[in-house]
Amino acid sequence: MSRTSADAPDFGEAFRARFADLVAWRRDVRRFRPDPVPEDALRECLGLACLSPSVGNSQPWRFVRVSDPDRRAAVTASFSRCNEAAAATYDDARASAYRGLKLAGLREAPVHLAVFCDEGTEAGHGLGRATMPEMLRYSAVTAVHTFWLAARTRGLGVGWVSILCPEEVTAVLDVPPEWGLIAYLCVGYPAEEHADPELVRHGWQARHEPGATILER
Repeated sequence: MSRTSADAPDFGEAFRARFADLVAWRRDVRRFRPDPVPEDALRECLGLACLSPSVGNSQPWRFVRVSDPDRRAAVTASFSRCNEAAAATYDDARASAYRGLKLAGLREAPVHLAVFCDEGTEAGHGLGRATMPEMLRYSAVTAVHTFWLAARTRGLGVGWVSILCPEEVTAVLDVPPEWGLIAYLCVGYPAEEHADPELVRHGWQARHEPGATILER
């Protein structure tokens, strides 16, 4: 049933404060407890992710839950290879710092989710993509972020693993060739809670002040 403006919620000051807390405490989690993730909580988060905005209402996101141990092991092996290759691109001091970082929770996380963009979808009839075809992938990214926030409201942590070979992951998961990998997510209950990003805490990269990235013309 279609809703009208009379049904629109009032997001008051208290809600805005809580939303600010949610955004501030959303972390890229790499350390997970072994506790299983309730199935209903995971489904609710995925359902909210599917309400994300998308170009032409194309809804191109495709979520693949990776439960098979052999497929998980293959993804973890891809991470290990790519991680070592990335470390080799830095000078000695930075490489040492890099190797000291924990950059994925692939072995600990109870849930693995691969997020793809169906780049062959006919949904949306191409609206909004003629000049910026990348908007299809950007739409899938919005679903990742919505899922991330939804998971946080349920006490779950999410880690986005990008140190992977997309072609290897796509082959391991046996998905259609027109699906492009957007994100590989580790999901579970965090082993620890921090308001600051891990890369800030371990001296890799400080946060910019918002004024440094907001311009006027």
